[in-house]
Amino acid sequence: MEQSVGSRTECGVKDGRQESTKERILHTALRLFARDGYEATSVSAIAGELGITKGALYRHYKSKRDILESIVARMVEIDAERSRQFHVPELPTDVPQESLREVTMREIREFTLAQFDFWTQDDYAAQFRRLLTLEQYRSGEMARLHSDCLTAGPVAYMAGIFRAMAARGAIRAEDPETLALEFYAPLWLLICACDGPQSRAHGHALLEAHIDRFIRETSAGSLADAWAN
Repeated sequence: MEQSVGSRTECGVKDGRQESTKERILHTALRLFARDGYEATSVSAIAGELGITKGALYRHYKSKRDILESIVARMVEIDAERSRQFHVPELPTDVPQESLREVTMREIREFTLAQFDFWTQDDYAAQFRRLLTLEQYRSGEMARLHSDCLTAGPVAYMAGIFRAMAARGAIRAEDPETLALEFYAPLWLLICACDGPQSRAHGHALLEAHIDRFIRETSAGSLADAWAN
């Protein structure tokens, strides 16, 4: 297929009834993909789980690949909406530097805490993360998507923000990429830890303490003094 996973930007929903059915298919398929794997999940299995025929499913999605691409597109859409909500740049990371210059540490803090809650509490996001974690070892394309969405991509995104903040003197950053890695790694670790016995509340508190320490240590001038008090 010429179009790679993640290249679509919208799901083509037109009316309320169609949206409901299409959403049910996406949620059910994502849950099965995350549980059994993408290759091991058939269109028949998805239709059977929904209690519909394959023909009914094909009226909404032309193939299993189409379903997967729509799942990814929905996550891209959700991510963009959340970025706008918290007044931070949208992906991709190669955004113009001038669009990053007004981002504040307080906005980054609130967005990061909200991202932790989203990736650990929202079922769609949690299943999507499990899907990518499982499939990254089976598909080079999925491995790239896992990297873009969950590891290298977020680090590059934060590096771009920190580079712009350093240029205007808001933070001290000799190496924005290393700083981004230092900032993001605990977030990713705590998200993964919530798959085990660690409580989300404890993870959220640890992340909040990490972010506040990070801001105190990297902020320049009066902003550092404000966060220290």
